[in-house]
Amino acid sequence: MLKKDLSKFKNEFAEYTELRVQENRNINITLVNGDVMGNQSSVSSGISARVNKNGNWGFASNPVISDIEIEKVILSATENANFLGTKQSRGKVTFQKRIHKSENEFYAKGEIKGQSEKIAFLKKIDSYISEKYPDLLSRTIVLSALDMEKNLITSDGTESYSMIPKAHIYVILSKQSEGENFELYKVLGGSGQFEDVFKKPEDLFADIDECYKNLIDKTKGVHANSGMKDVILDAKLAGILAHEAIGHTTEADFVLSGSVAADYLDQQVASPLISLVDFANTYNGETCPVPVYVDDEGTKAEDQVIIDKGVLKGYMHNKESALQLGQNITGNARAYSFADEPIIRMRNTVILPGKSKLADMIASIEDGYYLVQSSNGQADSTSEFMFGITLGYEIRNGKIGKAIKDTTISGIAFDVLKSVTMVSDDMVWDCSGMCGKKQSIPVGMGGPAVKCKVNIGGR
Repeated sequence: MLKKDLSKFKNEFAEYTELRVQENRNINITLVNGDVMGNQSSVSSGISARVNKNGNWGFASNPVISDIEIEKVILSATENANFLGTKQSRGKVTFQKRIHKSENEFYAKGEIKGQSEKIAFLKKIDSYISEKYPDLLSRTIVLSALDMEKNLITSDGTESYSMIPKAHIYVILSKQSEGENFELYKVLGGSGQFEDVFKKPEDLFADIDECYKNLIDKTKGVHANSGMKDVILDAKLAGILAHEAIGHTTEADFVLSGSVAADYLDQQVASPLISLVDFANTYNGETCPVPVYVDDEGTKAEDQVIIDKGVLKGYMHNKESALQLGQNITGNARAYSFADEPIIRMRNTVILPGKSKLADMIASIEDGYYLVQSSNGQADSTSEFMFGITLGYEIRNGKIGKAIKDTTISGIAFDVLKSVTMVSDDMVWDCSGMCGKKQSIPVGMGGPAVKCKVNIGGR
């Protein structure tokens, strides 16, 4: 644990200063057809300081955590800010502040298991798959776990300690049918350390059975008919669209660099059924998948409404962008490692649930698709996107039909959201991915299923 009293170093602060001590602990284990192909456990820790002098940021970091090195890092960051100040100066800069003192840790309640015990857990899962489904071409099981522990103090008066973990098991199944290879994956787990998230291998068997069934459906699947179609984007897929194609365009650094959202503030950008919020740490009385209580600039994190009933209402900010645009800070400055400077990042970005039932949404489509799972994809500052679809089904006359083979969807995200006519009443969260904006970092995303129009690829 990195709990450390950093207040004694405030005497070293000559200018506005942020001091952070951080440790990231990663576990990655990979089994391929029962063989251990990867077994890694790593720790990255250190200290960093960021200082602002007349609008210029000085940054310094060091992997050695000691009182002497902390003092050196503060001095180096201050000198860097002073040096940049000799090149250009904006004069005295006063940032908004939202001071907060908090302590939030999510350590496992039970005894921490060793690497060998985790491997044994995965081997039980592999044995179940191997024995029940011998017709598979291959099976891959990956455990990925991350603990992010941070201690932060600022010259403003914020003091924060947090330990935010997540743990996931990825099950990847492949099968050959009529000379063609098919693959499908299932992500299991979520917020918490391994010991809290995964109790028994048997708890995962039903999800694995579902993954196998969906894989068999794919082997019997058909190609989608290309073109603009009525579709239902399942909750996690809608969450990825909201994050990649909408969320990034409303991060204020992208807005300042010319994203399409710069021209849309207070305008109708989506159906009135769509409300999109970047939650800080709590939704509906429950902790979000990636809770942020204080961001890495020392700002108390608060929810940010991005779209309210179809109208674009705000952007996500750090202290610098809020000052430039004359808007309120939101607590969205985050850094992945001790050696990274905080940049504007999403936290838990979701479309809010509506009032429709998924079954009614499916019944409302005569000829379309129910799209469930995506692979890789891309989006740009215009909100134009393209995502791979690895699991989906036809909808014919209001009923689920055959599975479809791998395809793509594409379009302009804001146009897609304008076409939304139904939003389901459930909320599904996911934190299995890492957002790769300059530095990878855990994010939460998700929401309900949405009925919309999107361009789908064919054969």
